[in-house]
Amino acid sequence: MQTECSAGAYEFPASCGRRVVARFDGGRMSSDGGVILVKQADDILGLSRRFAACFRDKRHPGFVEYRVEDLVRQRIMGLALGYEDLNDHDALRH
Repeated sequence: MQTECSAGAYEFPASCGRRVVARFDGGRMSSDGGVILVKQADDILGLSRRFAACFRDKRHPGFVEYRVEDLVRQRIMGLALGYEDLNDHDALRH
């Protein structure tokens, strides 16, 4: 019995004003595009925001470059994409 695969496209809610479509006929591609969907889930669930609220930020405000919530979100996204080493995060920003 032959397997029947659906090669259709799957639409997700727009992100930053752009269409988000999943297709499975593109050949070799990066799976990092899934971060868009992870971010949408984080926005809906508020996971990063709620987790960041567990930390007390004792840093001097004049030296703070990134909010705790942004740092937590970066870590969650990196882990969700399989980048558990922090040295990968700089390359993912660009």
